[in-house]
Amino acid sequence: MLLDSIRTHINSLSKSEKKVAATVLANPQLALAENLTALAKNAEVSEPTVIRFCRAIGYEGWHDFKLKLAQSLALALPGADETLAQDDLAADLVNKICSRSINTLLDLRNHLNPDAIQLALDVLARANKIEFYGQGTSGIVANDAQHKFFRSGVPTVAYSDPHIHSIAASLLKAGDCVVAISQRGGNAALLRSIQLARKGGADIIVLGPSGTPLAELATVLVPIDLSFNIDPYTPISARLAHLVVIDILAVGLALRRGPEFRRQMQNAQKSLQKFDMQFDSFFR
Repeated sequence: MLLDSIRTHINSLSKSEKKVAATVLANPQLALAENLTALAKNAEVSEPTVIRFCRAIGYEGWHDFKLKLAQSLALALPGADETLAQDDLAADLVNKICSRSINTLLDLRNHLNPDAIQLALDVLARANKIEFYGQGTSGIVANDAQHKFFRSGVPTVAYSDPHIHSIAASLLKAGDCVVAISQRGGNAALLRSIQLARKGGADIIVLGPSGTPLAELATVLVPIDLSFNIDPYTPISARLAHLVVIDILAVGLALRRGPEFRRQMQNAQKSLQKFDMQFDSFFR
């Protein structure tokens, strides 16, 4: 995810910082082997520019960036960055797509901010109502989130139609919560709805890339920085990352509800079993 984070932030970097980004992306292993002076020389920039680049993408400095780069490269599976080709055999597809998905989840585990997750859980736990907004692929994730969260006992709904979620957002008030899901963070219709929700006093949890217009509107930002410049199939992995974050929040909220909530869920399951229905399958 570190390399994906660089790709996500590259348009917001200065001209000199973009040179550093391009140098790292062109040969991450070489960047890892080099010291600060050598990387600055290869990128044709000053050493302070390299440090500014590291801070611009969310790291404290050169040493912090290099450590995270080493961790990211060490965990990466072969085949994850290989381009899918028309003549790929089934074995190639299995290797490339599975490796890409596994790498995405490994990067998510290593870079997901626990403090942001905790803040998001605090907001969700006190919410009177939770609404999930997303469009396109993110709309599918929003629907999945609603299916998981409505078992928490809090009123939940998911909207993927921009006209509908703009109307819903205008009706929200303090104590309500919107979870905005986006892979790019710049959709105009989604931004308009989030602005309306904020105007009404609702809390906003954003699951999406940092450094975007949507991220700036967040009460709590859970950064999910993924690249969209590899090939048209990249959103497959992006969707997996968002779904896992949704699972983390759903389970975390359920645990926060305590033992009485667990008893309620067990009673619900027993009631469903009378109709030969399993609790989990019923709510899928």
